[in-house]
Amino acid sequence: MKITRHLPKDEIKALPPFAGLPLSQITLVQDEAGLQAAVAALQAHDVLGFDTESRPTFHKGQKPTGPHLVQLASADHGWLFPLGEGPMPAALAALLSRPGLTLAGFDLSSDRAHLKNRFGVTDLNLLDLGNLFQCEDKRLTIGAVQAVAQLFGQYFRKSKKQSTSNWSLSALSEAQQLYAANDAWVAWRVWQALQGT
Repeated sequence: MKITRHLPKDEIKALPPFAGLPLSQITLVQDEAGLQAAVAALQAHDVLGFDTESRPTFHKGQKPTGPHLVQLASADHGWLFPLGEGPMPAALAALLSRPGLTLAGFDLSSDRAHLKNRFGVTDLNLLDLGNLFQCEDKRLTIGAVQAVAQLFGQYFRKSKKQSTSNWSLSALSEAQQLYAANDAWVAWRVWQALQGT
């Protein structure tokens, strides 16, 4: 476990920017052929960066219906699987539940609950990377922005506009694709960096 000081926001924002994956290294899976190709490419990995996105709820009492997007990433590529309001494709569910596959991400308790509640997907080997850090102040937790600042000395900027955008669309904007893929890729990069600590 890495014991660390929780860096203030102003200190993090002054760091050099973290360069994420470009669009050329991101695949938006939009049809059956794309799904099969993505699953085939991902089968070879034992660890993948992982995250999900859900369409936000803005009204009191409104229940979340996500996740609407699953993001996976390897060393040099990110894959986005839009789920919309339909079922999860069996090939994706089988991949996520594959024995021996670790899905590494941040703050994954809600992701696990949403995948179980909406799709019945339960056999997931999730690794919450925040648990691999211990702050001097035990009340604080480590998320992706903190982890990137700690490990790489860089600022991983997360756009509030994109995080609260409509993730139930099948045709995601370029900005959404960059945001979502890099959430998963950052997790993979942090996992990789922690292997050497």
